[in-house]
Amino acid sequence: MQPIPLITLRNGAQVPALGQGTWNMGESAAAAGAEVRALQAGIDLGMTLIDTAEMYADGQSERIVGRAIAGRREQVYLVSKVLPHNASERGTIAACEASLKRLGTDHLDLYLLHWRGSHPLAATIAGMETLMAQGKIGGWGVSNLDTDDMDELADTPGGEQVLCNQVLYNLSRRGIEYDLLPQATQSDIAVMAYSPIEQGRILKQPALKAIAQRHGVTPAQVALAWVLRRPGVIAIPKAADVAHVQANRACLDLHLNENDLTELDAAFPPPRRKQPLAML
Repeated sequence: MQPIPLITLRNGAQVPALGQGTWNMGESAAAAGAEVRALQAGIDLGMTLIDTAEMYADGQSERIVGRAIAGRREQVYLVSKVLPHNASERGTIAACEASLKRLGTDHLDLYLLHWRGSHPLAATIAGMETLMAQGKIGGWGVSNLDTDDMDELADTPGGEQVLCNQVLYNLSRRGIEYDLLPQATQSDIAVMAYSPIEQGRILKQPALKAIAQRHGVTPAQVALAWVLRRPGVIAIPKAADVAHVQANRACLDLHLNENDLTELDAAFPPPRRKQPLAML
């Protein structure tokens, strides 16, 4: 089994390039036990970055994560997100404190603005700085911000502290390769890819299936390996059962060769011009 590559963030923290997402977890009480076990299996396999948000299942996702990390909080790099309408200075602090309570911990490693809202970035940054000073977060970042937003953030006092931008990125959503990804690379800002297999919608694509068959893997493993081939990119696939977690982890044993990448480019063409930032 190949080790999970580590990515060093601007604050010196090292995080695994393959983590775990939790969107849609916590929606069903009947599934909660399996979801907790899946997250714990991922931690055991080194997928110790866990991403959640106050929005997911109205906080129930955070409670699932809290159950999964109970007694092993120190092993986990924990990420959550504040909703835009809560992202005033005081609202950011209050939202984080509520997330911490649901998660059963006294700190987050990374706290993200979920997407751009009506509150000024300066107000959100002020809340983040207070939370850092209080030891309630180790660092902060953003999600779903395009290049113009990132430029504005860079020009806002304190904006240089941003650690990452979590965006939609997969074979069928390659728009960020034109401008946002190069911008992030130049600025040493990590990119965290959510929905790296497009919630399964791309897995029946013929080229993807053919490459998977050649390598004796699944189309999902090809799609994940493709995302993870890029330096500075973190993928956070969601897996609701242990077998799915194990399959995600095994994608790191797959090496895509030049022929594979050429075929994938033909099936999923890279962008040739600026595209609006895709979101789910």
